[in-house]
Amino acid sequence: MTDRSAVQDALRAQRIETPSWGYGNSGTRFKVFAQPGVPRDPYEKLADAAQVHAATGAAPKVSLHIPWDAVEDYAALAAHARGLGLEIGAINANVFQDDDYKLGSVTNPDPRVRRKAVDHLLECVDIMDATGSTDLKLWFSDGTNYPGQDDTSARQDRLADALAEVYQRLGDDQRILLEYKLFEPAFYTMDVPDWGTAYAHCLRLGPKATVVVDTGHHAPGTNIEFIVAFLLREGKLGGFDFNSRFYADDDLMAGAADPFQLFRIMHEVVKNGGLAPETGVAFMLDQCHNIEAKIPAVIRSVMNVQEATAKALLVDTGALTAAQDAGDVLAANEVLMDAYNTDVRPLLAEVRAGAGLDPNPLAAYRATGWAEQTAAERVGGHQAGWGA
Repeated sequence: MTDRSAVQDALRAQRIETPSWGYGNSGTRFKVFAQPGVPRDPYEKLADAAQVHAATGAAPKVSLHIPWDAVEDYAALAAHARGLGLEIGAINANVFQDDDYKLGSVTNPDPRVRRKAVDHLLECVDIMDATGSTDLKLWFSDGTNYPGQDDTSARQDRLADALAEVYQRLGDDQRILLEYKLFEPAFYTMDVPDWGTAYAHCLRLGPKATVVVDTGHHAPGTNIEFIVAFLLREGKLGGFDFNSRFYADDDLMAGAADPFQLFRIMHEVVKNGGLAPETGVAFMLDQCHNIEAKIPAVIRSVMNVQEATAKALLVDTGALTAAQDAGDVLAANEVLMDAYNTDVRPLLAEVRAGAGLDPNPLAAYRATGWAEQTAAERVGGHQAGWGA
C-alpha cells in the first residue's frame, strides 16, 4: 500500500487496546517501586487510560484483569468507561495468584481446584456480558517443575475439558483468545507452551476460539512473523499482546528491544489483510511499567506500534512481489528495508493533526498537567498493583 491517502486512512482507523494493569504499580519478583498518582481502583485506571486515548486518538479500549479490577457493578464500570470515551476490551482471567493453583489451575490433578478455576473463567464470561466485552483472554501458568511430577497427556485432557466448558458458555459474539508462553512460572513443562498447542486446542473448540500472540513469550530467535502469517492464513489469529523483552520477561514498552521485529510482524499483518476489521485481530498492549512513568510509557508504546504499522503500510508491494517472483533476493530485501528506514514521524504527525490532535502525543499529555494533578489528588487509600 503506497497510496498516501490510503496509508493515512489505515493509520486513522487503527485501534490499540491498553491494559488496565499497565497503569498500576508493578515490578519484578524482587521489588515493586510505587509512584505518586497511581490509580487506586479500576475507575481511576480508566481515567488514566482516557488520557492515553485523548493524546493518541487510537486507544479507546481498555483490557480488564479479574480480580485485579473487580467491582460490585460491572455495568456501571462500563458506563463510566463510555462516559470517558472508552469501552471495555478483553477480560483477562487470573488463575495463577491463589495458593490452590500451586500445582496448576484447570490442569491441576485435584478436581476441586479444577472446578474452582473453571468457575472463575465462567465468572469472567458473566463480566463480559455485563460490560459488553467480546474477548475472554486466557493465559495459564499451569505446568510442572520436575519430570514425572504429573501425567503430561492427562493435563492436556483436563485443559481441553475446561476450555470446552467455557466455550459452550460464550455468547454468539464472544470468543476465547488463548495465550501461550514457552517458559515461566513452571520450569519443566508449560501446559500451553507454544502457538501450536494453542492452535490445536482452538481448532478443536471451533470458530469462536483464536490464538493470541504475546511477542515476549517465545524462545530466543523464534520467527514470530512466520507464526503471524500462518495464523492469519488459517483465520486463527485473534490478537497480539505487544511488548518487548531483552532476555526473559516481557514487560518493556512495545518496540523498545527490537523495533525491526515489530515492523516485520506488522508487515505480515498488513500484507495478509490483518488490519481489516472483519479479521477481528485485536492489537493489545500487555505491559507493566516498573521504573518509568505509566501513562507516558503507554503512549510511547502506542506510538511505536503506529510507527511500525506506518512503515509496513509503505512497503511497495508491487516491487516486492516482482523481486520475489524473479528470485532477486537482495532486491526483495531492499524493498522492505526502504520502508523500514523511512522516517514516518512526519506522516503520523500529519494524520494526528488531521484528526484534530496534537502532532506530538507525549507533549500533549505533559501539557495537561495530569501527572501533577493526580499526584496531588490521589493521596491515601491503596494503590493498584501487586507487592513483592
